[in-house]
Amino acid sequence: MARITTPLSDTKIKTAKPQEKEYTLQDGRGLYLLIKPIGTKIWRFNYYRPVSKKRALISFGSYPEVSLADARIKRDSARELLAKGTDPQDYKQSEQRRLQEEQENTFEKVAREWFTLKSKSRLKEATLKDIWRSLELHVFPTVGNKMITEVKARDFISALEPVKAQGKLESVKRLCQRINEVMYYAMNVGLIEANPAAKISNAFANPVVKNMPALKPEELPELLKALETVNIERQTRCLLFWQLLTITRSTEAAEARWSEIDLDNKLWTIPAVRMKMNRVHMIPLCQQAIEILETMKPISGHREHIFPSMKSPYNKPMNSQTVNAVIKRLGFAGRLVAHGFRSIASTALNEKGFDPDAIEAALAHIDSNEVRRAYNRAIYLEQRIKMMQWWGDFIEQSKHYYNSIKVVNL
Repeated sequence: MARITTPLSDTKIKTAKPQEKEYTLQDGRGLYLLIKPIGTKIWRFNYYRPVSKKRALISFGSYPEVSLADARIKRDSARELLAKGTDPQDYKQSEQRRLQEEQENTFEKVAREWFTLKSKSRLKEATLKDIWRSLELHVFPTVGNKMITEVKARDFISALEPVKAQGKLESVKRLCQRINEVMYYAMNVGLIEANPAAKISNAFANPVVKNMPALKPEELPELLKALETVNIERQTRCLLFWQLLTITRSTEAAEARWSEIDLDNKLWTIPAVRMKMNRVHMIPLCQQAIEILETMKPISGHREHIFPSMKSPYNKPMNSQTVNAVIKRLGFAGRLVAHGFRSIASTALNEKGFDPDAIEAALAHIDSNEVRRAYNRAIYLEQRIKMMQWWGDFIEQSKHYYNSIKVVNL
């Protein structure tokens, strides 16, 4: 006949005194209290391992820190695991590893792993630095040490409130995007089940989109007239006209290399790594742009960059903000930025009636329609050769162009 165990009571446990040797008080169903000679009382659970069928023990902690009721709950949980064929010890170790991983997997640690992966993309180094710096400044100080499994939407929103208070809504928008990239990475690697930051951007007002200031095509002569008298270096003036004639972005223009120029075919090919959209961009060079290259050849033909820095280190290109500095010096601050050259050209070319697709290709824009973009591989090179020469002639025919360009050719 099976032995019947009388369940323990708190009174029996409290009154149990230590003896010369350790002894046990059974509660039943594998649970007992081990009482040591020094007076320590430890809960233990005795069971058979599911696979090997060997006896095993697992500790539930000490009394009174773990009460009788708590010990019974732990016993019942262990028996439920055994009923499913799971060893309680293995489960406990697994849970300990999981908790340790959760504690180690802070938002900042996961963000570093995500950033390592993102750094292998074709993003420019400057862009990557900006991404990481923004997280360091605005997110890590308040959220960085939080476990990725515990961080909430409210945590991120609180972190971004100071940025919002400064009126930097565009920065808030970008930070929301970057936070979500980190959290979706955490989902994809199995660290979290859902992304609590998915809708945090809804907590902030959308930034007001402001177009970059640009002159109208008919106002271009005013700029060229101002260039007649300004005292700037020859290669600075050349860079300004180069960016204007090729309708490229500031960085693309300033970092132009001689190796990218095909003078025989009057073509400038910018590699994908230097383009905003990571696509090779080919630019037909008008005669006026060729003249800029002829002016620069004696100055920088022996160097890598067409427009090299005028101060050490000389192996670097001119600063991409050089043209913007000249525009401000001319008194056009608030009316024009270097990027606005592209807007002037776009307006003039559209008004002349050139193919809109050819204009967009000249500007290195990507069609927002994904289906159309997938099938439209044309670069409209033949049309753009005529179009870019028309643009060069348009600038040359503008009032004061000749006086401005004479300064270039001094």
